[in-house]
Amino acid sequence: MKMTTNTITFKEPDQHGYYGQFGGAYIPEMLYKNVQELQQQYLDIIYDPAFQKAFYHLLRNYVGRPTPLYLAERLSKELGTTIWLKREDLCHTGAHKINNTIGQILLAERLGKKRIIAETGAGQHGVATATVCALKGLECIVYMGEKDMERQAPNVARMRMLGAKVVPATSGSKTLKDATNEAIRDWINHPDDTHYIIGSVVGPHPYPDMVARFQSVISEEISSQIKEITGKDYPSHVVACVGGGSNAAGAFYHFTDNVNVQLIAVEAAGKGIDSGETAATTQLGTPGILHGSKSLLMQTTDGQVVEPHSISAGLDYPGIGPIHAHLFKSGRATFLHATDDEALDASLKLSRLEGIIPALETAHAIAALWKLSFKPGDNVVLCLSGRGDKDLGTYMQHLSI
Repeated sequence: MKMTTNTITFKEPDQHGYYGQFGGAYIPEMLYKNVQELQQQYLDIIYDPAFQKAFYHLLRNYVGRPTPLYLAERLSKELGTTIWLKREDLCHTGAHKINNTIGQILLAERLGKKRIIAETGAGQHGVATATVCALKGLECIVYMGEKDMERQAPNVARMRMLGAKVVPATSGSKTLKDATNEAIRDWINHPDDTHYIIGSVVGPHPYPDMVARFQSVISEEISSQIKEITGKDYPSHVVACVGGGSNAAGAFYHFTDNVNVQLIAVEAAGKGIDSGETAATTQLGTPGILHGSKSLLMQTTDGQVVEPHSISAGLDYPGIGPIHAHLFKSGRATFLHATDDEALDASLKLSRLEGIIPALETAHAIAALWKLSFKPGDNVVLCLSGRGDKDLGTYMQHLSI
C-alpha cells in the first residue's frame, strides 16, 4: 500500500472520486460531514508513517501475512499451464476481508469514532469487522440480510461470539443490498460517533479508493512473490471473482497499468444470464446510482433495482464497484461469468485436485479457468479469496457428499 502519485490511472480516481464516468459521492445531507471528513483526511492518515507501521504490524503478526503464492500442481496439469493460488483463505478469519477492516479500524481510531457498523453478505466481512472491534474494544453492529443469516449461520455465530450485534435486514431480497441499505440508515441516525466500515469497493468516495488501497497488499505481495519464485516481473493473468469487487480490486491493483497482465474478473451468473435470477452486472447492468456512487447496476428502465441471485451470498449484489465498471467499460479487464452449477462443480474440482475447499465466491473464479485459453508458459494467478467452511451447509445441500 505504498504512496502513489496523483496521476489519474486505472486504479486511482480523480479528485472527485471518479474512475472515468463512474464513482463520485451521492449522499444524503446528514452524511455530508462524515464523508467530507473522510475525503479530506483519509490519504494523510493512511500514509502517515505511524499508521503504516501499525497497519503492517497487524497484517504480519495478527492476520498472518504475507499469504503464500501456492503452485497448484494437479490443477495446472489439468489446464496445461501454471496456476498459482494466492492463499487469502489462510488469513485470520478465513478471507481477504480482514485486510480492509484492519485498515479501517485504525482509521476509525484516528477519527475518534467509538461505534462501528458494517454490512455483510457471506458474513466474512462481518466476521472481520467483529474481529477488529474485539481487538480494539469498540462497539460493533453488523447488518446482514435475513436470507444470508440462514445460509451463513456459522458466520453469524462467529460474529456473536466476538461480541457483535447482528441485525437482520428483512426488506427486499433480504440479502447484501438490503443489509447495506440498513447500515446507511444507521449511519444517518448516528453521524457523530459512528464509523461505517464498508466491506467492498462500493459506496461514496472515498470508500472505493480507500478499500482498494487497503486490499492492494494482495497484488503487492503477488508482484514480489512471482518475481522471487519464477524470475518473472509479473504474472500473465490475474483472475478473481467480483461482486462488489474488493478481492479483485486488491489482486488487480498493482497490475492495472501493466497491459501485459490480463485481468480476468468473474461474476455470478446465478441460474443463467437470461434466467431472471442472476448477478452478472456487466452483462445486464446500465449506469445508475446505488449506495452512494455511480456505477453499473441491474435496474429496470425506470431505475428500480432488479433483485440479484447467486448461490454465493458474497456475490449476490446488483452492482459492481466503480473501479470495476471503469475496467469493464474501458476494456482493460475481461469480465466472465459462472453459474451456480458451474461454481459448485469447480469447488469439487479444486477440493479433489488440491485438497483445498474454496469459498463459493472463489469457486466462480475457479470455474472460469476452463473458459480461458492459456499457453504452457503462462503464469496464472487466481485470488483464492476465502475458505469454504462457511459454505459447507450449501455444499451439503447441493452436492452428493
